[in-house]
Amino acid sequence: MFELKKLISALLMPLPAMLIIGFIGLMLLWFTKKKTVAASMLTCSLLGIFLFAFQPIATELLKPMERKYKPFVPTEQPVDYIMVLGSGHVIDHEMPITSQLSRTALMRLSEGMRIHRLYPNAKLILSGYGGGTNTSQARMMAKVALALGINKTDILLLETAKDTWEEAFQAHSVVGDRNLVLVTSASHMERALFEFNEAGMKPIPAPTNFLATRNISQPWAKYTPQAKYLEQTERYWHETLGQWWQRLRNIIGNQAGPVKKEAPTTAVVLTKGDMVS
Repeated sequence: MFELKKLISALLMPLPAMLIIGFIGLMLLWFTKKKTVAASMLTCSLLGIFLFAFQPIATELLKPMERKYKPFVPTEQPVDYIMVLGSGHVIDHEMPITSQLSRTALMRLSEGMRIHRLYPNAKLILSGYGGGTNTSQARMMAKVALALGINKTDILLLETAKDTWEEAFQAHSVVGDRNLVLVTSASHMERALFEFNEAGMKPIPAPTNFLATRNISQPWAKYTPQAKYLEQTERYWHETLGQWWQRLRNIIGNQAGPVKKEAPTTAVVLTKGDMVS
């Protein structure tokens, strides 16, 4: 089910969807007499790719989603745990470990470490499964955190969670009612908080990895289609699909009875003698 969900959502992203429409238009142009339909589909494909990669449109879509929650600032409220949600990595020993994390994961980890400096007595929870590799996302982030000065005894790993729903319920079995700061991408924060609230938690949001800003003065950077603006549209659409899935899952769950929760999880504790690699 998880793999099917990921496959369908990947095909519904703006670029794959527009390319599929374009390829269907080409097939119609080459092998049928439906020239008008083919031309319409090709026009839709090219125009769609242009608009999705156009800064004024991409930023207007993503910015309101990213700015719903303010960046984390320290308060007098105690913090017991800081949880960093995983977001992809590769295993390539020809690259430094900081480059083996995705940009998103590195941004999230950096923010989690910044907050940990403010609350050194808090535990840093790192989450995420292997994603087809022999090393979990949580463990890869731990390797980077250790290289950047975090103590092993301050790190807890949740290495089996595949998505935010599982991360939330696993975190609840570890954190309970204690105070938790939740670190994830700004665009993902609303959906993440929904899952953690469903798990019975009220974490303090700490959004990071902001992508959308209107403060771009150079016209050649603002009005020419670019891949980074296409990424903004993709983030917006990915999170929108995720929110729709949450609503559908809840409707199905309400009709079918109580939703089965994630089994209690024990976090992996890194001790001084442990090997992380």
